Amino acid sequence: MPVPGKKQLLNWAENYVNFWNAGDKEAWEKNWRSVAPGDFRMLDPVGTPEKFGFQHCCLDSFDLFQPNVRFRIQPGTLFVCENEVAWLLENHINSGGTTSIAYSIETYRFEDDGSVVI
Repeated sequence: MPVPGKKQLLNWAENYVNFWNAGDKEAWEKNWRSVAPGDFRMLDPVGTPEKFGFQHCCLDSFDLFQPNVRFRIQPGTLFVCENEVAWLLENHINSGGTTSIAYSIETYRFEDDGSVVI
């Protein structure tokens, strides 16, 4: 599989947030697989052991966090450079009826074998 192009990665980024916020796990999974049908590796959060596999890196995270977290990519912070995507993500976290905002810097590297490193 060739590395996804800029247009495809921008579309993936937009849908990443939209499908997550809508709680549409099936569409979110399909969106991911449209740009990364191969292996997944994740180094998140920083300083923790590396995680492997689509289930662990994506689907488990969706199940754990989606009910209480909404995303917004900070305007002007979505960068696509060749096979890499980075953004500043605004995380709206609902806990006990109170919403707080936390920021995270997210990076993704898409490889020509269909894999991705988060």
